[in-house]
Amino acid sequence: MKKVVTIQDISCFGKCSLTVALPIISAMGIETAVIPTAVLSTHTGGFTGYTFRDLTDDISKIAEHWKKLDLSFNAIYTGYLGSKRQVQVISQFFRDFRTADNVIVVDPVLGDAGKFYAGFDREFVSEMKKLCQMADYIIPNMTEVSFLLDIPYTENYDEAYVKEALVRLAETGCKTPVITGVHFGDGRQGAAAYDSANGEFCFSFGKNIEHTVHGTGDIFASVFTGAIVLGKSLQRALDIAVSYTLDCIVATLPEIEEMWYGTDFELCIGKLVEYVK
Repeated sequence: MKKVVTIQDISCFGKCSLTVALPIISAMGIETAVIPTAVLSTHTGGFTGYTFRDLTDDISKIAEHWKKLDLSFNAIYTGYLGSKRQVQVISQFFRDFRTADNVIVVDPVLGDAGKFYAGFDREFVSEMKKLCQMADYIIPNMTEVSFLLDIPYTENYDEAYVKEALVRLAETGCKTPVITGVHFGDGRQGAAAYDSANGEFCFSFGKNIEHTVHGTGDIFASVFTGAIVLGKSLQRALDIAVSYTLDCIVATLPEIEEMWYGTDFELCIGKLVEYVK
């Protein structure tokens, strides 16, 4: 059985980060190990008064134990990381557990809609860039692209702009950048990728739904990682991740007022299993 370790926080309520990654990747038939970077009572998107416990000091201890056990993984996948020090600790984890046969996937969580998430700044971006340089795949949204490339954020762009951004991201060191939330004003939204090894661009789109739904980035990144680990082509991995993310959004719409904090990905697990057969 293939093995993935995913490194990100646990938001105990709210359907994001590890509570999304663990069930989704497991449903794809992949053994999923976890390293929680922090424990929060809820996610930070819309909730107030949440608790937060930083687990940075535990990460190196877990890694040391795993090295003694001689554990290895087909992929290392990171999501939300909460501090510069934490990014530095994860960089060492990459060095310790990278092999000639596995892949590293970094979702460089920095912000959305042209703004930083709370607690992040340009100094944090500098550390995240270093982590992205170590990755085989990075999965930024358009806001995070602007931060990583130090270019103005824009919502008005075309295919040529996206291709140029992908190439520039690859030039920073990542082998295969993937940009999410790509749309060209034609009623579709999806993702774009660039394989720098062969110069191939890939695009995948579905219907654009004008609702903000929490957790879709985590869903996409988790499904994409699982698909790559299962040996799917870059194009097929994009198609599966875009299709399943759209399925989850559609399934959530009938109860969007009640489910403002997350996405009903559980209702679509059966479709995901079919997609990866």
